[in-house]
Amino acid sequence: MSTQESATQNLTLVQAVRDGLYGELERDDDVVVLGEDVGENGGVFRATQGLYDEFGPDRVIDTPLAESGIVGAAVGMAAYGMKPVPEIQFSGFAYPAFDQIVSHAARLRSRSRGRFACSMTLRMPYGGGIRAPEHHSESKEAFYAHEPGLKVVIPSTPRDAKGLLAASIRDPDPVVFMEPKLIYRAFRDEVPDEEFTVPLGEANVRREGSDVSVFTWGAMCRPTIEAAEDLAEDGIDVEVVDLRTLKPMDTETIVKSFEKTGRAVVVHEAPKTGGIAGEIIATIQEEALLYQEAPIGRVTGFDVPFPLYALEDFYLPEPARIADGILDAIEF
Repeated sequence: MSTQESATQNLTLVQAVRDGLYGELERDDDVVVLGEDVGENGGVFRATQGLYDEFGPDRVIDTPLAESGIVGAAVGMAAYGMKPVPEIQFSGFAYPAFDQIVSHAARLRSRSRGRFACSMTLRMPYGGGIRAPEHHSESKEAFYAHEPGLKVVIPSTPRDAKGLLAASIRDPDPVVFMEPKLIYRAFRDEVPDEEFTVPLGEANVRREGSDVSVFTWGAMCRPTIEAAEDLAEDGIDVEVVDLRTLKPMDTETIVKSFEKTGRAVVVHEAPKTGGIAGEIIATIQEEALLYQEAPIGRVTGFDVPFPLYALEDFYLPEPARIADGILDAIEF
């Protein structure tokens, strides 16, 4: 391997997003970035900082505060061969654009019988933990995973953020790329300088184990791994699987892990009812029921609007609550 191929940067997750955007803008002239304040200001989280100066206003486009217009314009661009990357400042602001996402972006290929595609990557910071006001902390990935025609991607590390974003932008169909803002700057990771992709639809076993499988994604990976390490001191061997892509979901890795352990817990910060955990559990029931040794647990957010300030830490799954859920599965 050459020195150039092995060069890495020590990046935060938000820096890796910016690096991924830079690489794709440089690689492909059809890629454009658009959204509120993504240009001269560099984005509310500075994920697009410097891109405007490098690529200019025709490639990095400041838009009005109109989410429906941002996504609608991106759908039109994609229909005619461009690869737009629209940004919604917070996932809770995407609701005015929901019609454009589900009625147009998701259906363009089927509606046109394959004549048109929608190679659009819709970026949106999501999730709690930063003491934000209302509509800034939702975790509604299940909305998008439920819609045929959409892919849903959530990175949990800087390296995955860059590789998954590049793969999403190059994908011929629309991708909802949800970035866990709680860990935007929480830690750093070695990220290759060169272009690379992480394939969509492939989970990553972040920690090997033999006693119980825990399935999670995004910001919940860190407290889950912390809980697993704490339980290891008591002789409990926890396998942690980071799904990375919620749709298409890597059912093969899920089933393989469960067949090894016979016990499972799903951790996500979204509300429990209708969450992705239910889909994972149903998949295990369908594909690996005879391996099951205990009820499959769910450690999730609560079925209430995301709370403000003082209750935020109570709402989000944290290592102790995750460990309790794992122990319930182990001790059944």
